[in-house]
Amino acid sequence: MTRRLAQLYAGLILYGFSMALMLRANLGLDPWDVFHQGIAMRAGWSFGTVVNVVGALVLLLWLPLRQRPGIGTISNIVVIGLAVDASLYFLPVPETLPVRVALLALGIVLNGVAGGAYIGAGLGPGPRDGLMTGFVRRTGWSIRLVRTGIELSVLAIGWMLGGTIGLGTVLYAVSIGWLVQIFLPPLTIVERRTDPVLDVS
Repeated sequence: MTRRLAQLYAGLILYGFSMALMLRANLGLDPWDVFHQGIAMRAGWSFGTVVNVVGALVLLLWLPLRQRPGIGTISNIVVIGLAVDASLYFLPVPETLPVRVALLALGIVLNGVAGGAYIGAGLGPGPRDGLMTGFVRRTGWSIRLVRTGIELSVLAIGWMLGGTIGLGTVLYAVSIGWLVQIFLPPLTIVERRTDPVLDVS
């Protein structure tokens, strides 16, 4: 459990930091962050506050989907938003295009690592992850179809609210699934049986 908690919170903090890198790059955000940014611009809230509020509202959508939250779910709502705001406070605004491209690439890769880490901890999915898996379970549709539908929907709403769409949006959309697929298996913590009666290894 100690390792699970350490990996969970390291992953969540890294996820928030990776989001801040993509924000500083200003070359387009991932679909959910386009949605978050659009709301932040309209409501006058900080980006991190919007991430937290949206996470809590999405969590309510779990009820009809019969999803069960865990400590990782609640931590996801709180920690990522705080990590984004803290990272944005310390990260300078890049002035040249090469630096912005580097921040974007680093942010996308670290986002994949972070997602693999906190999901692999096995202490509960984030609100948006649970929304996807809940729809898959209830509809029988593929994860690819459900995830794409959700991301395109929030992307469209975020764009209408004024969120930033650009190179980063496209790169994130086509690469994040592959990155999580690469990093999730080695970061998944497998339970080991310690009962000598049950352990047949």
